Amino acid sequence: MSLDRFYPIFESADWLARALPLGVRLVQLRIKDAARDALRAEIARSRDLCRAAGAVLVVNDHWQEAMDLGCGWIHLGQEDLDTADLPAIRRAGLRLGISTHDEGELDRALALAPDYIALGPVWPTILKQMKWHRQGVGRLRDWKARIGGIPLVAIGGLTPARAAEAFAAGADIASVVTDITLNPDPEARIRQWVGATR
Repeated sequence: MSLDRFYPIFESADWLARALPLGVRLVQLRIKDAARDALRAEIARSRDLCRAAGAVLVVNDHWQEAMDLGCGWIHLGQEDLDTADLPAIRRAGLRLGISTHDEGELDRALALAPDYIALGPVWPTILKQMKWHRQGVGRLRDWKARIGGIPLVAIGGLTPARAAEAFAAGADIASVVTDITLNPDPEARIRQWVGATR
C-alpha cells in the first residue's frame, strides 16, 4: 500500500473535518489526555470522516481502542512499545508505524517489521521537549539506507520548503503538527502542503 507524502497530525476530529476536504489523504489522530468515552468518540468520528474522504487514519498510542473500533493503522512511540500487545495488534491486522530517534530505537523498530518508520525531530520542534534537538537531513539519508523499502516519515520542524529537503534526503513522507495548527490560516497552510507534496 502506498501512503500519501503529506501526513499531518491533529488532536481532534474537528481538525480532521477541516483538513480532509482540502485534500489530506493520510492523517494521524494524536490525543494525549481524554476520558475513555470521549477518546472512543473522537476515534470513531475520525474513522468515519476518513472513510468518507477515502483517507488513511492512523491512531496514535491508543491501539486497543483502534482495534475495537475497526481502525486500520496505529502509531506507537518507543514508550508505547513497552506496553502494547504487539501479537494482538498483528492478529487484528493493524498496520504499524513506529517513532525512532537513535540507532537502538531503529534496531528495535526494524525487529518489529513496521509499516513505516518515523525519524525526528529533523529540525528543532516546539511540539514537545525531547533530548534530541535536531537530527538533520543527514540522519534521514542514514535511516533510508538502513530501512530500504519501508516508508520513512520525517517529522519535527517541517515546513513545505523543508519538506523538499527531507524528500531529497530520502524521506518518503513529511509529517507536521504545529506548522498547521499554530498557523494564522490553517486551511491555507494545508493547501500549501498539499500542493508541495503532490
